Amino acid sequence: MQLKACCIYSTGVLCILLLIAGIAMVLSQVFQNLLNNRIKKEVVLENGTESFSVWQNPPPPVYMQFYFFNLTNPNEVLDGDKPSVIQIGPYTYREFRPMEEVKFLENGTKVAAVNPKTYVFEPKMSRGSEDDLVRTANIPAVTAMDRYKDNPIINRVISDLMKSLSIGVFGTFRVGDLLWGYEDPLLKALKPFVTDDHFGLFYKKNGTDDGEYVLFTGRRNYRDFARIDMWNGQSSLDWWSTAECNMINGTDGASFHPVITKAEKLDIFSSDLCRSIYALYESDVSVRGIPGFRFVPPSEVFANVTINPDNAGFCVPAGNCLGSGLLNVSACKEGAPIIMSSPHFYQADEKFVQDIFGMNPRKEEHETSIDINPLTGLVLQAAKRLQVNLYLQQIPAFSQTRNIRTLVYPVMYINESIVIDEESAKNLQAVVTMANVVINIPFIVISLGILLGMAFIVLMCRQKVPESSAAERDPLLVS
Repeated sequence: MQLKACCIYSTGVLCILLLIAGIAMVLSQVFQNLLNNRIKKEVVLENGTESFSVWQNPPPPVYMQFYFFNLTNPNEVLDGDKPSVIQIGPYTYREFRPMEEVKFLENGTKVAAVNPKTYVFEPKMSRGSEDDLVRTANIPAVTAMDRYKDNPIINRVISDLMKSLSIGVFGTFRVGDLLWGYEDPLLKALKPFVTDDHFGLFYKKNGTDDGEYVLFTGRRNYRDFARIDMWNGQSSLDWWSTAECNMINGTDGASFHPVITKAEKLDIFSSDLCRSIYALYESDVSVRGIPGFRFVPPSEVFANVTINPDNAGFCVPAGNCLGSGLLNVSACKEGAPIIMSSPHFYQADEKFVQDIFGMNPRKEEHETSIDINPLTGLVLQAAKRLQVNLYLQQIPAFSQTRNIRTLVYPVMYINESIVIDEESAKNLQAVVTMANVVINIPFIVISLGILLGMAFIVLMCRQKVPESSAAERDPLLVS
């Protein structure tokens, strides 16, 4: 009887101990901290870590898709009508971007490397070929006219050359030439005044790197993992203008943040001088069965200065603000009047959409987004979408511009995307599953305590009432 009672009370004591231990572990977050510390140790760029392997040679395939806008009414546009364009593409390329010439610096707290990019055409993932023809704005001609519009001697020479070569504001080009470069007849004729007679939107960008990067390894502070410290010898405090160019040319300065929260302000293209182009949490997502948080740039990132005064730094030259959704990057393109936006002027002023027949902005197709696993900070899926536009206007010194209205004319847009591959997803899923088990250990302990508590109550209720004494059981004697 005593043994039974001892077991019952031991169950009660164990119940209380388990509840206290479980609650203490929840409040102290002991297992969460152990897990985070483990992740922080892995989030370091050094030989032997998974992070270094993925950083040096990313396993998921990266694809670059190009969409062009084919102009259907060039003569009418020169007479003042709205352009009417038809989107063609995508022209898809597999992008290889390994880190090479890797050197560790300052006791492993920094690493230097170059990041060459090679693009290989993927016919099966494309709609068309590199030999397709597209009618669009003649960027070299428009650039020459814009640059020398106030120089009466040079603009006369350029105008005569354009007439003799039958060059106008618009022309027809091979897709492959527009992307990777061709010998331009006007630039060739202007050879004494230009450094190169070739032009291409990605000219000299295939199989080459854009200089040496110095990045933090994360050893000193895990939140500095892969953050750019210097580029081509320039401190991060001095590369605001180059950061804009990197954004256009596909060099991401994305910060890596393990253990992501929904309140995170995620830097996509960093700039410490003026401000960062950032993304905020939008929704929960699942990519190949792995949970993630989706971050997207909010509308105020692209807003004009009347809505977001912080964007005054994007008015180039100072005070020349183009409106919401546009970024003047002529300084990055050797003076070419190039304007960047989201595809189809998504999140730009409605005026720019209405100026062009054929624009149809859609959030799901034209928004830049990045999906990140909140536990590890690894990118599950990302899409960087940017549109290249040309600023067109009537220039009195050039009859070739005729009566053209002032336009932000869309030339093409890119969709650079990546999705975690199946093998990496499988490995990450195992990590997430293990992490969920570890994180839930305190709740498992509490649950055991609750079960033991219920067992204790049942045992106490079923315990027999002590039997009455013999005297109380005996019947009364009748005299």
